[in-house]
Amino acid sequence: MAVNAKNVTDDEFFFGHKACAGCGGSLVVRQALKVLGPNAVSALPAGCMSAVGFNFPQLCFANNSVITPFAATAAVLTGIEAGLRAQGKKPDDCTVVGFAGDGGTADIGLQALSGAIDRNDDVLYICYDNEAYMNTGIQKSSLTPFGAKTTTTPAGSNVHGCLTEKKNLFEIVAAHGIPYAATASVGYIQDFMRKVEKAKSIKGTKFIHIIAPCPTGWGCAVDDTIDIAKEIVDCGLWFLAEYEGGSFKLNRDPKQFQTDSTQWGSVEHYLRRQGRFKSLTEDEVQAVVEGRDATWERLRALAGC
Repeated sequence: MAVNAKNVTDDEFFFGHKACAGCGGSLVVRQALKVLGPNAVSALPAGCMSAVGFNFPQLCFANNSVITPFAATAAVLTGIEAGLRAQGKKPDDCTVVGFAGDGGTADIGLQALSGAIDRNDDVLYICYDNEAYMNTGIQKSSLTPFGAKTTTTPAGSNVHGCLTEKKNLFEIVAAHGIPYAATASVGYIQDFMRKVEKAKSIKGTKFIHIIAPCPTGWGCAVDDTIDIAKEIVDCGLWFLAEYEGGSFKLNRDPKQFQTDSTQWGSVEHYLRRQGRFKSLTEDEVQAVVEGRDATWERLRALAGC
């Protein structure tokens, strides 16, 4: 039976943590562990979730869980999986899962992740993407979007935030020929839970990249997390998709849910409600829209739409 909001366990495996109000990353860990169950073994690098979840003498994980070196999440997952296998544990008994942020995945941890996929280790890697190095003071990562203000990409009269585009991590991972990869959003939590459940049943390396707003770094209200995580999907700046068996599949095309099928949700409204984008000009907003359109043209081609 598919896991959903009505039948998911009431047991809590990630609780009492010190995350900021409205933290999207904490929602990712909480819901994933509810799906994976009490026997899952998790590993987390230096980052928001390890900082808020391992507070001596309190451990906020009911599951067995360890902190890894920043660059080594996927490598530690490999070691845990090998150790459990040596003890005679079967994948059905416990899932080995990693939770890492965008910097710890797309930058510092990319080599280890690539190696794990190459070996096809039987692990699940979940990247909670809040689009900057939030734990260490909101510095730019390679998943920070164009125009976002961070402490290393300041916004002023001459430069309006991040000058580079967000790295296409989903397609980079898919290019490895991974058994299963998916994107998700905390705004569409049922879709995320379904993908975690599906990943649990697949042998080999699995990867889920989920957008997880950070009110502290994004400059939005703490009770807007879910709404913004929905809006980024509905305006087309983030997509819900899967890669399996060499094929891409789009799970949701926002145009299908608009009154006028030629229209998306408003990119400008999504950007303007966040302090990190307040310096963008109208021309720069239009450039973001054009980038969105180009991305979706490529995505539809990949998915055969």
